[in-house]
Amino acid sequence: MTSFTRNVLLILQNIPNGCVMTYGQVARVAGSPRAARQVVRVLHSMSKNYHLPWHRVVNAKGQIVIKDEASYNEQLLNLEAEGVEVGEHDRIDLGEYQWNPTAEQIKAILEAKEL
Repeated sequence: MTSFTRNVLLILQNIPNGCVMTYGQVARVAGSPRAARQVVRVLHSMSKNYHLPWHRVVNAKGQIVIKDEASYNEQLLNLEAEGVEVGEHDRIDLGEYQWNPTAEQIKAILEAKEL
């Protein structure tokens, strides 16, 4: 596993209940600001094995972008169950719900010994 993949997993595992991050934001915090698509790959291939809260990741506009209807509904229901309001055009108010970890939080997360 690459250090970037490990960092992505650690960050995703630490997104608080009721908050979201964008794919690009996760990539940036993980150390590769231009790797949003790699975050999607990690989510797609590793969510089940690492019990990732995949539903807490949205696009840069705060939108749910999953095309599969069942997965879309699951993400929507999970977010709403955590108190995240999903508005028009499947948009989440990033000003209200986006998690922006501090530098200290990021350091502590990335220094974790276990996934």
